[in-house]
Amino acid sequence: MSGPVDPLLHQLQQVILGKERALRLAVCCLLARGHLLLEDVPGVGKTTLACALARSFGLQIKRVQFTSDLLPADIVGNSIFNRERQLFVFHPGPIFSQVVLADEVNRATPKTQSALLEAMEERRATIDGQTYDLPKPFFVIATQNPSHQIGTFPLPESQLDRFLMRLELGYPAREAERDMLRGPDRRLMVDQLPAVMTPDQLLVAQEAIGRVHVAEPLRDYILDLLQRSRVSHGGLSPRAGLALLRAAQAWAWMTGREIAIPDDVQAVGLAVMGHRLGGWGDSSGQDGKAQAQRLLETVAVP
Repeated sequence: MSGPVDPLLHQLQQVILGKERALRLAVCCLLARGHLLLEDVPGVGKTTLACALARSFGLQIKRVQFTSDLLPADIVGNSIFNRERQLFVFHPGPIFSQVVLADEVNRATPKTQSALLEAMEERRATIDGQTYDLPKPFFVIATQNPSHQIGTFPLPESQLDRFLMRLELGYPAREAERDMLRGPDRRLMVDQLPAVMTPDQLLVAQEAIGRVHVAEPLRDYILDLLQRSRVSHGGLSPRAGLALLRAAQAWAWMTGREIAIPDDVQAVGLAVMGHRLGGWGDSSGQDGKAQAQRLLETVAVP
C-alpha cells in the first residue's frame, strides 16, 4: 500500500543510500511533531540527513555548531544597546528557525545544552524576562558523537526525554557505499533538493495524524509498556507514553491507515524508548536499547 509521504521518502533515499527504515522513522518523527536525535560516529551522514529532511519539507533551517565555548546567547539571541534609539534591541538567535540543526550537541557544556530545553518543550524562548514564540512548525534535529569520544558532555535525562526519537544510521552496506562512491557529492545533491511538502501541508498532515483512531486496547498496551519499564530504576515517563502514542499514529498515517494498531507501536518503540531507558548519553546506553527491546518482546500484545 502506498502512503502519503512515499514521494518524500523516495527523494531522501536518493541521498541517504541503504537506510530506508531509518529514513522512514526520521520522517515519522517530524510528522509526529517530535524532535530528532541522531547519534553515530562522524561521517555516516547525520548532518546530511538533517539538511535533506528540512529541504524536503520546505522548512527554513539554521545550523549551530556546538562547541565547548558556545554560550546560551549564541543560540537564543541577546539584546544589544542601540545608541541611536537609546534602547536595547533584541537580536534573535538561530533558535528562531523552523528547523534548528544542533550539530554535535554533546560537545557543548550542560549550561549551553540547557538553552534548548524550553524551546523543545514549549516552542518558545524567554530572553531577559520576555517570552517569544518560535516558528510553526518548529523542530530540533540534533546530532551527537558517541560519548567515548574526547570532548563530549553527556546529555542530561531531562533533555534526552524531550527528543521523541533517537536514531543511528550506521555504516552503509557495501553495495550502497559503492553507489555512493560512484555517485555525485551528497552535499551538492542536498542543495538541489526540491520541497516535496510545504510547511502548511506538514501542519495539515500533523492535524490529520492527531485524528488517527486509537482503540482502548492499544492505549492499554502502551500503559503496560510504561508500567513494566518502571519495575526498575529509570523507567519511562508520561511524556514517553505520549511520544509513543503520537509516533504510532504517525506511522499508521504514513502507511495510509486511519487506525493505529500494535504493529505501529512495535515499529517505533525502539526509537522512542531506547534513549529513555538506561540513558544513551553514557556508557550504559546500550542497556537502554536492550531494555526497550525486551519490553517489546515480553509485554503481551493485544
